Amino acid sequence: MDQIQSMRVFARVVETGSFTRAAESLDMPKGSATKLLQQLETRLKVKLLNRTTRRVTVTPDGAAYYERASRLLNDLDEMEAAMTLAQGKPGGRLRVDVGSSIASQIIIPALPDFYQRYPDIQLDLGVGDRPVDLISDNVDCVIRGGELTEQSLVARRIANMPLAGVASPAYLAAHGTPKHPLELEDGHTVINFFSPRTGRMFPNVFERDGERIEVTGRHKLSVNEGNAYLAAALAGLGIAQLARFQALPHLASGALVEILPEWRHPEIPMHVVYPPNRHLSARVRAFVEWTVELFAAQAAQNAPADRRAPEEALAA
Repeated sequence: MDQIQSMRVFARVVETGSFTRAAESLDMPKGSATKLLQQLETRLKVKLLNRTTRRVTVTPDGAAYYERASRLLNDLDEMEAAMTLAQGKPGGRLRVDVGSSIASQIIIPALPDFYQRYPDIQLDLGVGDRPVDLISDNVDCVIRGGELTEQSLVARRIANMPLAGVASPAYLAAHGTPKHPLELEDGHTVINFFSPRTGRMFPNVFERDGERIEVTGRHKLSVNEGNAYLAAALAGLGIAQLARFQALPHLASGALVEILPEWRHPEIPMHVVYPPNRHLSARVRAFVEWTVELFAAQAAQNAPADRRAPEEALAA
């Protein structure tokens, strides 16, 4: 019996709550995973899991074994990662989940550079704005914007995302250009964005000289996905508060116009988030460091002109 592989199967069943999902995450048939777990229980002479047709739960003995087994597996991964990192050749399968607009406009266009540095990493990129369960979905890390609500997760802040208030020329021609944020409450239509996780509507926030104004506004459309939000603004459906990296190409082409540029918007913190109690492998470390570098370059490029270094502002 492959004792280490059996331990990995057991750990994944505990983490996912399912033999099927555990087997899928380990790229093996469900029958093989079940057989390995049975062999492990036979070897230990103890029942690790309670199984029914509906669910799998861990026994008290299984919980104690999982705690020690997960530490051992992490130590083994740490040794392997250290050797791999020392050789400068991180490799293997890496599962990352990222929001749609960040994937299409920041991550994917820069991947040729990533693969040039790390040709042996196979990247499985999950794309979508709806949060995933990092443990049960067997995701190595996610990139997400906004304040973190799950205190148990391990996170590293990689950037602050600036925003821009925008509207299409057609919308402004029909409704006029607002001179003050409060005008958005009356006489204008706002495209709202709501949380994919909670459904909570995010207000448009404007700040200047210590004054802070939150505007929900009258809306006909609200969305919960970044590319749809951009498409709605381009279609002239109202005023939006886009991530600046989304807005810049369309501001440059004239497809969008920045409104109230003298007002600032709170920047959105961006994080790489890891599952709790999960070892940070060499390939995850490589991806995270590359992401930090990538977002630093994006931040310098997308900052409002009044916040750039003098030579960058002149170049713009």
